[in-house]
Amino acid sequence: MISSQLIDTLDRLPSALQTEVLHYAQYLATQHLQSSESEQPPTKYRQAGTLQGMFTMTDDFDAPLEDLQDYM
Repeated sequence: MISSQLIDTLDRLPSALQTEVLHYAQYLATQHLQSSESEQPPTKYRQAGTLQGMFTMTDDFDAPLEDLQDYM
């Protein structure tokens, strides 16, 4: 299909142009590989409230600690 058309067209080109086409094809291949490797999955954002009800705090959470009485 396209491969045979490409080869036929390349065969009709002079050797210098065939070399240029080869270099360009290699460039395109490396660019494609680099872009596909660097693609990262979309960032998943955290949703607020997903841990609601998973833990509780005691009523005296803000009360001073007994171990620190000497410093107050």
